[in-house]
Amino acid sequence: MPEGHPATAIHTKNPSRQLLAAITFKARIDPAGTCFNAPADSTLLQAVERSGLEVASSCRNGTCRACIAQLLSGEVMYRIEWPGLSANEKKSGCLLPCAAYPLSDVVWTRFIDQ
Repeated sequence: MPEGHPATAIHTKNPSRQLLAAITFKARIDPAGTCFNAPADSTLLQAVERSGLEVASSCRNGTCRACIAQLLSGEVMYRIEWPGLSANEKKSGCLLPCAAYPLSDVVWTRFIDQ
């Protein structure tokens, strides 16, 4: 083995994508407490659908707001510059699962009108 390369080193031209694909978080939708796996390289909506659950959705890019929810715990990131949330909604923990990628285990609740 070449010097300076530990046995567990990952050699790839794009390590962040490969590493993200290997990370899976736990997600839960309250109040039912439905749990499922949420891979870091998938949106929360994609993870929900893979688990066989249904969540209201339409656009899949954060503009229609059909899937809007309240993030109760955890962290997410958006790969688009401005998903369909106002600054106040973001501060209050609103979530668009169709455009949100998990950065940790997450818990959210659907809004009452869903």
